Amino acid sequence: MRLPVIFLAVLIILDIIVDGYIYMTISRRSPYSRRTTMQRIHVTVSVVFLAALISLIFMPVRSGSDTSLRIVMWILYAYLTVYVPKVVWIIFDLTASIPKLFHRRRAGWLSSIGLLCGIGIFGAMWWGALINRFSIDVKKVDVTIKDLPAAFDGYTIAQFSDLHTGTFGNDTTFVAKLVDRINSLKPDLIVFTGDIVNRNSNELKPFVPVLSKLKAPDGVISILGNHDYGDYTNWPSEGSKKQNMELLSRLQKQMGWDLLRNESRDIFRANDSILIIGVENIGDPPFHVYGSLKKACSDTSTPQTKILLSHNPSHWRDSIADNKQHNIDLTLAGHTHAMQIEIAGLSPAVFRYPTWGGMYNDRTTSNRLYVNIGSGTVGLPMRIGATPEITLFTLHSAR
Repeated sequence: MRLPVIFLAVLIILDIIVDGYIYMTISRRSPYSRRTTMQRIHVTVSVVFLAALISLIFMPVRSGSDTSLRIVMWILYAYLTVYVPKVVWIIFDLTASIPKLFHRRRAGWLSSIGLLCGIGIFGAMWWGALINRFSIDVKKVDVTIKDLPAAFDGYTIAQFSDLHTGTFGNDTTFVAKLVDRINSLKPDLIVFTGDIVNRNSNELKPFVPVLSKLKAPDGVISILGNHDYGDYTNWPSEGSKKQNMELLSRLQKQMGWDLLRNESRDIFRANDSILIIGVENIGDPPFHVYGSLKKACSDTSTPQTKILLSHNPSHWRDSIADNKQHNIDLTLAGHTHAMQIEIAGLSPAVFRYPTWGGMYNDRTTSNRLYVNIGSGTVGLPMRIGATPEITLFTLHSAR
């Protein structure tokens, strides 16, 4: 499978329109002495980018190697870092020409503002790819729980999510930095809320030694995300896909992680305990449903303090929130990445996921959801804002 041909066809048509407009603008507004040179440079650069875009039609994504997938995404992203600013400038430039409809002079200053905006967007996009996606943001969150056992007052949980190790290839630099940062927080428990790979379990192998260094008194508990099931690649047989899942389980066990697949674990302090519930992926279409809260915890109405790990926040919205049958104090999720774009607390992810990042409370019960926006990237190799997140929760008793 390759990138959608219709999507690429639209980009190619848009590419031709955008570069055609800029070529005509150069012809009309450039000084005669420099016009030919500028036209040649523009045409050369445009042809190179158009050729790169057309090449994506023939590059496999689903059936290709991890290396080829990374190449595809970098080519597409490099293209967008050039053409998104161009489109922004054209919008400003066309707006600047509106006064001419009323027989007035162009508002040339708008074109200048558009140029500055385009340069700013270009810089922001490459900052997101080369710098910000390797930065780490630690968010500290206090959680007050009504019936929290006294022994767990002050208990700390570090959450990270959506590592997508395949995106890094064999480079463990960032993951090692992430591990060191988590360990420096000295949490009582570490939880990982899914999507440790992109397409197949082999992506995890180079990172096993590094991720094995995560340490906490109560260990590392993990769950699976939609990318962890091998649904994004072509397998020669169902047996191969099953072996892929078995490999993922073995690797996590080798790392010393406790992978919960519709299971629960009691965490003890003296004579008290809290329950960590881990479900397999439960989400809205087109994502497959593998999880079962009923299997993971046969009775969620008991007064014991419960923390649910569920990769997709849609599960909380659809089944947990406002449901008085569930006495689940806190659900920890990931999945959204904030679409890897967050500016001034705003993200386009809100149009897909109403619960895309941070803490959410329901209206009628004490059930709460926290969505971690992830550590890695999938698809385009950037994080414009939406800095890789570690969340450190401190539990407090309301007694």
